[in-house]
Amino acid sequence: NQITRGINIDEDSKRYYPYGTLAAQVIGFCGSDNQGLDGIEAKYDNELKGTNGRIDRRTNASGVSLGDEDYVSAIDGNNLYLTIDMTIQSIVEKYLKEACIDNICTDGGSIIAMDPRNGDILAMATYPSYDPNSPYEPSTDELKLTWDSMDAEGKSAALLGMWRNIAISDTYEPGSVFKTVTASAALEEKIVTDIDQEGQFCCTGAIEVAGTRIKCWRYYRPHGSESLRLALMNSCNPVFIGLGQKIGVTKYYEYLRKFGLFSKTGIHLPGEANSIFVKEEKAGPVELATISFGQRFEITPLQMITAVSSIANEGIYIKPRIVKSIQNSASGEITDLPIETGEQIISKENAKKVLSMMNSVVSEGTGKNARVDGYQVGGKTGTSEDGVNTGKYVTSFCGVAETDNPSIVLLITLYNPTGEGGHQGGGVAAPVGGKILGEVLPYLSSKSGD
Repeated sequence: NQITRGINIDEDSKRYYPYGTLAAQVIGFCGSDNQGLDGIEAKYDNELKGTNGRIDRRTNASGVSLGDEDYVSAIDGNNLYLTIDMTIQSIVEKYLKEACIDNICTDGGSIIAMDPRNGDILAMATYPSYDPNSPYEPSTDELKLTWDSMDAEGKSAALLGMWRNIAISDTYEPGSVFKTVTASAALEEKIVTDIDQEGQFCCTGAIEVAGTRIKCWRYYRPHGSESLRLALMNSCNPVFIGLGQKIGVTKYYEYLRKFGLFSKTGIHLPGEANSIFVKEEKAGPVELATISFGQRFEITPLQMITAVSSIANEGIYIKPRIVKSIQNSASGEITDLPIETGEQIISKENAKKVLSMMNSVVSEGTGKNARVDGYQVGGKTGTSEDGVNTGKYVTSFCGVAETDNPSIVLLITLYNPTGEGGHQGGGVAAPVGGKILGEVLPYLSSKSGD
């Protein structure tokens, strides 16, 4: 219209995230051309982006139209339905932020909530988070203070760290939470049959392994005579080292494979990392000993919660999933993504025994700070060094509720807590589990009509 001055309004479209930071690392974000750059947005970009509209016309070599123009309408992208429960996600994020701030977790933290019956990820949170509506802006007060003084390389590294979903992309030493795997293997191999047999084990404060003395965390006050239940309640390293020795490297590695710990889970999110284990042929007595109580190897939080969820799923491996169904935008047809299970790792009876022991860990043992009145909560605490000689610790808690009929497994992982509360899983991570389950369990009960 030959307008050279004034205001011109052009129609445009862009992705908008109405819930802001909620599940940011899961959902991801889009670029300036609405292309998915991270999270679900990137993984399912072809499903979500649709097809742009266009005008088709026939022209001669000079570009002069030779006839009518045909308008081809745009086609909307398909709809995805995630397994994330918005209420549970909100509760999880609230208490994760509180825990990381109160305990001064210098390297952040993550929490995953999973339904062991179908593998649905009910919540997956990382702290610090960010707002997908403005993904290139610093998200924390600390980052905002130093942002302007950073060079381009520093800002890029900070943004990548902010977007990173550490629940699936970072590995860690799980510590004593992993004793649930060793206990499962020992029961299945009939090394232990009666989990309450008094005097079956004896903790003297340390155990000698191939010339290396490995101490119990209560070295100066040994646990003494124990059953397997008491050993798990006390988180007694020597007992689980002894179980690992009786299982043996070959058989123990077979269970690691069955629990899916040598491969990625295959969850439909970008950037999933894999575990780091010493190769079976190079695993000697000391390596087997440390693996048996959860140290000197690395797995992702997602791999750890999948293993515990498989125990809670009556001993059957359950694959985690984040997308429940896909809806065709044109036809409205909904395609459900399948629930995927694997082999029977341990028997249903032995799975119940492990859950019973985890229940005792919360009711009377190291996880008692995770108790929720009126509910049967099981769990296991963990504390491990973040690498060798770094001076940093990872504290964690894995909870199962309710243990007589599990509907949720929760894994809390906090990186390098430096607050006054220390770095022990029972004192730092277990209380977070209790707070979350204290709100989530009544919510789940109301959903099921109980």
